[in-house]
Amino acid sequence: MLINLIPEFLEILASPNREVAYRRYLDAHRAILSAYWSNYVLDLDSPHASEVIGAALRADRSDLKALLQTVRVSEIVEGAVAQASEHLRIDQPTDVCLMVGVGAANAGELVVNGRGVAFICLEHFTGRVNATTFGLGLSPELIPLWVAHELAHTVRYTSPTSQSDLRRLVAENGGHYDYWMTAGRAPLRELLVNEGLAVHAAQRAAPGFDLADYFGYPKRQFQRMRELDAFVRRAAHHDLDRSGIGLRLRFLSGGLSPSSRLALGRVLPERSGYYLGYRMVEALVAEIGLAAALRAPALAFEAAEEAARDVRTA
Repeated sequence: MLINLIPEFLEILASPNREVAYRRYLDAHRAILSAYWSNYVLDLDSPHASEVIGAALRADRSDLKALLQTVRVSEIVEGAVAQASEHLRIDQPTDVCLMVGVGAANAGELVVNGRGVAFICLEHFTGRVNATTFGLGLSPELIPLWVAHELAHTVRYTSPTSQSDLRRLVAENGGHYDYWMTAGRAPLRELLVNEGLAVHAAQRAAPGFDLADYFGYPKRQFQRMRELDAFVRRAAHHDLDRSGIGLRLRFLSGGLSPSSRLALGRVLPERSGYYLGYRMVEALVAEIGLAAALRAPALAFEAAEEAARDVRTA
């Protein structure tokens, strides 16, 4: 189901008291928005939350308004959901939330009361970089790619046939996805496979883009990742069955200092785990198909890689 919160956000901007209106908006959609904040921004009860809200409400939204006048965003999202549903064989009730965020992730995944939610933050898809909203300036044409990417995560977390560690952890957490809890408890192998599968899902459900776009990399970084393929594999090898927030941040997060990404005496490129995960899952996706691979246990991908390697060297 599409949940379109954009009209309500525009009403907030037109209100004589924006902060009061935003608090009412939070209360009306607290289940999804509190999960968005706690996983991707900060705790809503934090003393800094008011500063973040104030900055978001004062930001220049001319790029957003121009986008909405020229692009039928809801239709793009609905078409992307239809394509993703077919390719991923989505088998649980799932929502896609179209919203304006507070400058954090351009898109992401949640599980709220056992229901998967993919969200798209439209401030990042106006085609214009906006320093006041932290908007990335991504083209709205990329929205289907990210819808498919995030829906792939919800399948792995909620499908009854998923054998992933992340599905187990979400269930143990009362049917709620928690970025920090899963970062601390899921093995690095599972986290890499999870992102690699989502990249393959985006490629399948929203074809036609440059390969770098599916990773969210600039083209130069994508070329660098190809050159460093063997090094990144070695850097992750001994940590694949370990868990820890530091590992997730090192391989899958942006904005970390070079020293935080140091491995084997070299600095890993930012978010190198997306590329590594994509390579790790290639063999099993080719063998059993994307929808089945989305639900496979993490160790199955290593076995498929080893079998494919034996075939190539025989």
